[in-house]
Amino acid sequence: MQKGGWVYVMANRRDGTLYCGVTSDLSHRAWQHRKGLVEGFTKAYGLKRLVWYEHFPDIRDAIQREATMKHWPRAWKVRLIHRMNSDWDDLYETLNR
Repeated sequence: MQKGGWVYVMANRRDGTLYCGVTSDLSHRAWQHRKGLVEGFTKAYGLKRLVWYEHFPDIRDAIQREATMKHWPRAWKVRLIHRMNSDWDDLYETLNR
């Protein structure tokens, strides 16, 4: 039995730099990004705002979705964010309600 997974997008501000990632624990991973604990691209560009996410019951499907999205044009990712979160709010606070 596979554990579920999440595909997510982090940003530094509205219409700012985007990062697409995958994780089995969205709340913890988003917290790590917010605290600057994740070395690399997200830390270098200050990507601390969780602006979009999608859950998959099977982590393998989440991994495939993330890999596909990384090849998408930016405009497609922005449209996806706007459908879920048109104000580009930080969705981290809504995760544990």
